[in-house]
Amino acid sequence: MKTDRRGIYRSRQGAIFGVCRGLAEHFDFSVFWVRFLAVALLIISGLWPAMILYILAALIMKPEPALPISSPDEQQFYDVYTSSRHEAAQRLKRRYDGMEKRIRRMEDVVTSREYNWERRLHT
Repeated sequence: MKTDRRGIYRSRQGAIFGVCRGLAEHFDFSVFWVRFLAVALLIISGLWPAMILYILAALIMKPEPALPISSPDEQQFYDVYTSSRHEAAQRLKRRYDGMEKRIRRMEDVVTSREYNWERRLHT
């Protein structure tokens, strides 16, 4: 189930934080074998080193996007959002402020007195 995603994501369908499933999907391995290796590492290294690595991986890996990413712009927005939600909110605010300015200009043209006369003359 190899996808064209960039980066390694934690899976949303994983058992515990989705780390093993995320690694398996990224490297196109069976989830069973990745979990088997994780348990073997847990047994061989002891409880704490393997648990610390697993939790560290869960903290470092971004969660898998809820919706599939279909364009580079969406990928960039998701990367910005997962690294800095404040920056992503500011980006959305700038985009919608620009749209609001364009709508206001359109409303000014449509509601102006000249628009009514221009429309009557051209129809």
